[in-house]
Amino acid sequence: MLRKKSSKAQFMLFERPHFKEYVMARLVSVAVFIFVVFSIFFLLFIPDENVALLALSFLGFGFCVFIFAVYRGASRMQKELNTINQYLENLDNLDKVDAIEYKAHFFTQEFEDINQNLIKTLSSSKKREDVKQRYNAKLKLKNRQRGDMISAIAHEFRNPIASIMGYAQTLEDDKEIPSALQEKFLNKIYNNGVKIEALLSRLVLWNKFESGEATLHPSSFDLYILAQEVKVSLQEKYPQREIVLKGSSYMIEADRTLLEVVLKNLIENALKYSRDEVLVEVNEIQISVSDKGAGISSSDISKVTKKFYRSGTHSWDNSMGLGLSIVKSILALHRTTLEIESEENVGSKFFFHI
Repeated sequence: MLRKKSSKAQFMLFERPHFKEYVMARLVSVAVFIFVVFSIFFLLFIPDENVALLALSFLGFGFCVFIFAVYRGASRMQKELNTINQYLENLDNLDKVDAIEYKAHFFTQEFEDINQNLIKTLSSSKKREDVKQRYNAKLKLKNRQRGDMISAIAHEFRNPIASIMGYAQTLEDDKEIPSALQEKFLNKIYNNGVKIEALLSRLVLWNKFESGEATLHPSSFDLYILAQEVKVSLQEKYPQREIVLKGSSYMIEADRTLLEVVLKNLIENALKYSRDEVLVEVNEIQISVSDKGAGISSSDISKVTKKFYRSGTHSWDNSMGLGLSIVKSILALHRTTLEIESEENVGSKFFFHI
């Protein structure tokens, strides 16, 4: 152990010289040796001592000029080597790449070539790092969305499943329940089952859009008649609410199934988030769904069509936060967009054009 520590201490005391120091040390040693040799030669073979001293003076001056020129060149080359070394150090710390002096001019072509190659390597590494950071950010967003989705699914499925289990358990425990009450409980179980099926269908549809598997199956149909069918379907689900349909026959070429999803989502959202009548208008100018509900704040309008978005200011049941996101995706497939006009405590209007 003592020998190892001793050898390590000796190594620490011995530091490798820098390029300039190494060149100058070797050059001065050689110059001194040559000067001594020539001095002896001059003193031995030049009989005139004054001439010999003059020759030695010129020789010494020449050596000084030569050593100074080499010193300047070595200093410049050491600076270039330091610049290149800085590039290499920043391969592990790409945040400092932008601080490097890329316009440095090198003394020799070899150093210039090395400089250009290192710049290319650093730029490529920087781009890969940027791509990696964007990918990590996207991955974090996906993971957060996945967590939101699981939370939303658990929230949306918990109530209907609890209702089904509760009514079923009551029917199982009490065999003497009147037939009318049994029929009511069975109807509750059926309705909650339908709700779970609708949630699953919406989740499957959203997954198709996310994976890029959703495709259009266009056909020619009357959008006004489709709106009437959706109205009748939702009127059965919300018998206490009024849906007013205005407009006239409007033939279009589109995916009937997907547009039915659009109308159903928009009208059902309006029914959930308002208490007065819901107005649906169909004409060649636009298809709109208007309500007189709580409205949407200006800061939330741009967010309501995002995946898993839930407003913190209203107790909205947005079916896992996918309803308007699906609407937006379906309309995008039809090369149109969902427009929203809303005012808090006044109402909202959702409209688009096909």
